[in-house]
Amino acid sequence: MATAPETAVTFPIEGMSCAACASRLEKVIRRVPGATPSVNFATSQATVSFAQTPPALAPVFEAVRKAGFDVPTRTLSLRLTGMSCAACASRIEKLLNRLPGVTARVNFATEQADVAYVPGLTDLPAMIAQVRKGGFDAAPLEDPATAADGADAQDRAHAAALRQQKWRFALSAVLTLPLLLGMIDMVSGRMDFMLPLPVQCLLATLVQFGCGWPFYRQAWKALRGGGANMDVLVVLGTTVAWLSSTVVWLFSLRGHVYFESGAVVITLVLLGRLLEARARDRTRAGIAGLLRLQPRIAHVERDGQTIDMPVASLRVGDIVSVRPGESIPVDGVVIAGQSDVDQSAMTGESVPVARTVNDRVIGATINQNGVLRVRAEQVGANSTLSQIVRMVQRAQGSHDPVQQLVDRISAVFVPGVLAIALLTFLVGWMAYGHAGTALTGTIAVLVVACPCSLGLAVPTAIMVATGRGAHAGLLFRDADTLEHAHTINLLVMDKTGTLTQGKPEVCEIVPLPGHDRESLLATAYALEQDSGHPLARAIVSRARQMNIAPVAVRDVTALPGRGVRGMTPQGTRLMLGAPHFLSESGYAGQPDTVTRLEQQGRTVIGVADEHGVIGYIALSDSLRPEAAACVRALRQDGIATLMLTGDNPQAAAEIARELDMDRFIAGVLPQDKAAEIEKLRAQGHVVGMVGDGINDAPALAMADIGFAMGHGSDIAVQSAGVILMRDSLSGILDAISLSRATLRKVRQNLFFAFIYNIIGIPLAAFGMLDPAIAGAAMAMSSVSVVTSSLLLNRWHTTTSPTRT
Repeated sequence: MATAPETAVTFPIEGMSCAACASRLEKVIRRVPGATPSVNFATSQATVSFAQTPPALAPVFEAVRKAGFDVPTRTLSLRLTGMSCAACASRIEKLLNRLPGVTARVNFATEQADVAYVPGLTDLPAMIAQVRKGGFDAAPLEDPATAADGADAQDRAHAAALRQQKWRFALSAVLTLPLLLGMIDMVSGRMDFMLPLPVQCLLATLVQFGCGWPFYRQAWKALRGGGANMDVLVVLGTTVAWLSSTVVWLFSLRGHVYFESGAVVITLVLLGRLLEARARDRTRAGIAGLLRLQPRIAHVERDGQTIDMPVASLRVGDIVSVRPGESIPVDGVVIAGQSDVDQSAMTGESVPVARTVNDRVIGATINQNGVLRVRAEQVGANSTLSQIVRMVQRAQGSHDPVQQLVDRISAVFVPGVLAIALLTFLVGWMAYGHAGTALTGTIAVLVVACPCSLGLAVPTAIMVATGRGAHAGLLFRDADTLEHAHTINLLVMDKTGTLTQGKPEVCEIVPLPGHDRESLLATAYALEQDSGHPLARAIVSRARQMNIAPVAVRDVTALPGRGVRGMTPQGTRLMLGAPHFLSESGYAGQPDTVTRLEQQGRTVIGVADEHGVIGYIALSDSLRPEAAACVRALRQDGIATLMLTGDNPQAAAEIARELDMDRFIAGVLPQDKAAEIEKLRAQGHVVGMVGDGINDAPALAMADIGFAMGHGSDIAVQSAGVILMRDSLSGILDAISLSRATLRKVRQNLFFAFIYNIIGIPLAAFGMLDPAIAGAAMAMSSVSVVTSSLLLNRWHTTTSPTRT
């Protein structure tokens, strides 16, 4: 007896450090039923033979990851063409997910597939071939850094396709109008406009197989690929109407003809597709508008001359000149000149900001007056604009839990409708004893059931909301974050740089007896000169203002959340840090002085040498002007506030009292912030966290919703779910407001998507709905959903005069 051939699959492995790892990994994979592994430590690859086809890779990958290793994946996005409804999207998703090592998400509204795959198991050509196998087409999505020209080309392609749709609909309408007049004439009891049957058949045939030919093409592709979509329903319903009418006419049989019904349905479906395409183009306008912000040409200084170069050719370190009225081509630092810069398109700030030497500027913002010379620091794919576009695209293409449920419904919707239509025909024929009467209800069922609106309900709302948010300076990492941002009931806020301006200043220098202010500040300067912490920068700035030089130090060691240690060349140990840190290290100092300064709401830094504390430096950081109003607004919204800071309890209490915050937790080390967030979540809170520093990154990742100030560190921004590009706490209120408005819109869209089918399908099944009216209802369902989503463009930020 012949045995089934085995299928061998080779894929990369990360994390192996020795041959023993390979041996252990083989044992782990062998536990997966049907898998026979061979792991090569030298090549960092595993070859697994499977008895079954197709191979079950998911359990193997899961076993590898549970064993502490990893199967590396890459991601890419595909631009899809040929989809006509949500069932097409489900079909493409299934086709892609059949490829080994591929996890794909397809978004009908954005016509985009986001794919994660294992290199070596599949590649881009294989994915495109798989999509084409289903009757569709795909191409890689352009990188945002070079997508401006691509966006223009796409715009032209969309415009050409829209013109073609307009002409097809116009021709169909002209050919259908005489049939429609005859139908109205017949309903009214008059026969003045009733056309002869041969003329009716000719007009209906031109509409059916001329204007309606794209439906046949798409239906054939869907059926050839093993699926069914909206085109299949339209083709079945209208073809049956045309064929039965033609048979009745040609053979002079008794019965009704439905030439006008099929033609009217095709015309109305074409109208619905046209309106839907126009509306979907408007939902894409957010990304297209962002891409157009990037200038095409930059004035670059090379070899003492200024030459014009494509922005795509710029390199880090290039010096560019930006004239008044021009867009800044790169992210960089001003090295000469001063001007006002309009950053509204990127951050949502309505007032231009002043920029001069050493100030940072963002690419795609507008220089209003004065010439700026800018040194490029981030270009191409690393620019702020490219990162924003990628985040918006990823958010628009992601699936939230509601969308995942809708996708599952859409996948079974068309087969379910076909079953209902067949049942309607059989029961109608038995009940009425006449196939023609039963056929009317069957056609209406096939036509009224529109999965398009169901597929558009969630993604169109997400597309409009993320685009609107991007223009308001709000970036959502994914659709799930956008949907759930409003559900938080406790907002945890960092102090320095979040509730405060993040620019502390030295307000008092208190040397202890036997020491002076200059030596105290010189020692602190020496220990803090290489630190990027805001307190350290304030101390260094004050020392420079007083023309004080730092003492010589070596072996400087930073102790996160505690302080700094160092040593002079002569071997004298130096220490700087919070008073309690010095106390724990054996330096008592003057507790009364520390208490006095902390009760004034100041942050106190102690400085000590090996003999003891030599003095204290008190710093203060002014609160953000909008902080108090933000806390009040959050309370009115039912959201409690908690300040989480590493500062001393007295300073924290003073700020919490001034802002009227609900709670505060002080003296928290950076590594403990995430643990505090975890405790709050364990208490049943839905926790939001807002911060800006490196030490906030674990807490931002641990929170249910993380809000990162856009000026913050890269790691904080990468850990958050929402990025506030506008340097204002009001962005939190805006993000919550937009989240709430989006969820409300999703619910409205789902209502529109379901109500037509809930009402229409039963009416059609019982013969109470004419196919032409069913076609109009089907078209209106998609138009209603997309139009409803577009109303999200009326949403405004908290600083705008109107809100919806």
